[in-house]
Amino acid sequence: MSPARVLKSGWRAALLPVVLIILAQVAATVTKLESDSLASPIDIASAFVTVMGDGTLLRATVDTLTAAATGCLLGVGVGSLLGIVLGLFRIADDALDLTIELLRPVPVVALIPVVMMLLGVGTEMEVVIVALGMLWPSVVLARAAVKDMEPRLLEVSAVLQLGFAARVRKIVLPAILPQLFVSLKLAAGYALVVAVTVEITANPLGLGYGIMMAQQALRPAEMFAYLIWIGAVGWVISLLVNAAQRTFFPAFVTGEDR
Repeated sequence: MSPARVLKSGWRAALLPVVLIILAQVAATVTKLESDSLASPIDIASAFVTVMGDGTLLRATVDTLTAAATGCLLGVGVGSLLGIVLGLFRIADDALDLTIELLRPVPVVALIPVVMMLLGVGTEMEVVIVALGMLWPSVVLARAAVKDMEPRLLEVSAVLQLGFAARVRKIVLPAILPQLFVSLKLAAGYALVVAVTVEITANPLGLGYGIMMAQQALRPAEMFAYLIWIGAVGWVISLLVNAAQRTFFPAFVTGEDR
């Protein structure tokens, strides 16, 4: 995509948010908005500058991204390995299929009380919750990727009498790596959502906790500043992951990501 086309597309994408911001500011000015639940765009911008200037927002961002990234990598790594095992060994797949289908629909937020009882509050608890949220989707995607492999590749590994580790390293991983990256791509954005949710409901750290503190202190401008910042962080993560996909796996880039 040419720079001119990127610029033109960017202007089109920014048009609606800019119009909404202007309309919101006009409405707040005309009505002389004074509310414990709403704030004007100017007040939100002022609150953003304040929390960014005193370091509060940056510290919260580091806490959230650390937990989200660690949990994402852990969940995707363990889930992908388990999915590969299930894809390669029919006996293991049959033995664990019912267990996976029973556990997979359980909302990850429902596990927060259980993990809190085991680990208490803190970063470790948040990492475990995020990892559990990433685990089952990664299992399903990796298992499907292995089952969709060219059968002759596995026949080659059998002829070469490769052990499990060698078969995974030399045959399976090179064949399914693009699909595993898609799994990581999907998990990256979801991990941020889970991390913020945990912080809002249970963990006194990070961006989610900042939202809760602003809400309880009746500072709506600060609350909306946190919300907008979370959206911006998620957008940047999406851009970085899409850029990595275009670089390393261009054949798997969809039209909307180009």
